[in-house]
Amino acid sequence: MSHTLLQRPAWYVIGPLMGLIVIAAFALLNERVGVIGGFSDVVERLTGRRSVLGWKAWFVFGIVGGALVFRLLAGGATVRHGHHFSWLTRELSGGSGGLVAGGVLLVAGVLIGFGSKTASGCTSGNGLGGCSTGSPGSLVATGTFMAVAIAVSFLIRAVT
Repeated sequence: MSHTLLQRPAWYVIGPLMGLIVIAAFALLNERVGVIGGFSDVVERLTGRRSVLGWKAWFVFGIVGGALVFRLLAGGATVRHGHHFSWLTRELSGGSGGLVAGGVLLVAGVLIGFGSKTASGCTSGNGLGGCSTGSPGSLVATGTFMAVAIAVSFLIRAVT
């Protein structure tokens, strides 16, 4: 596995690139960047409510495809043996706890989808696109995402 693929680019590289993507979406398409819109495009296309895929669907395909290409180029696991991000990655790496961890991921995914549709956008749509335009709703939603994430991280640390 390539050593360079185990290290992601620094924040000062990724941050400006994300900023350029947000600006390009506004300048070229007059739209906000967000992932939930892409998933919605795909679902609407699959259910026949949309005749073609929108640009946000292709954005999501690019994110998923880029992750798959990264995984293939890395030549194996991108989490080094013995290094876990949380209890979830430890459980998913083997044993009977994998079923429980998979269930947790499924429930979390459903809750994230429900929450993002309720908030009129996902964390990327509200945090990047909405906050950059000064949307009051996006500022509140992003503050809520952050507050809940911080609280849950303290809860998980206390429990594990």
